Amino acid sequence: MPGRFIITKTPKGFYRFNLQAANYQTVLTSQNYTTLATCREGCETIKKNAESPIEDQTLKNAGPKLKYPKYEVYFDNSGKYRYRLLASNGQNIAIAEDGYATKAGCLNGIEAISRAAVGADVDESALEK
Repeated sequence: MPGRFIITKTPKGFYRFNLQAANYQTVLTSQNYTTLATCREGCETIKKNAESPIEDQTLKNAGPKLKYPKYEVYFDNSGKYRYRLLASNGQNIAIAEDGYATKAGCLNGIEAISRAAVGADVDESALEK
């Protein structure tokens, strides 16, 4: 079941979105965007790339590099698992804000984004307040 992108405006005038799963849990928070149009484009980019393959960079023999778009699973500086979603142009469009203790947890984070983003509506009602 799809989630929804909720677009808000920050106190400093930037736009950003939260991707909420069907259970209303936030699974992704965007960067700040200077315009509403670019924030909407960000939502569409996540939707378009949400079901990309996963390149596991934590393996010693990870195999050949996957083409973009893709998720990359990697170790951060503290040895925790993280992911990043790279668009078809190689641009980083989503990251795990916090490290995961297990690879399974990290993969579940990716799966939550995929489930929520595909077919998600964009909700701009918070902008009307």
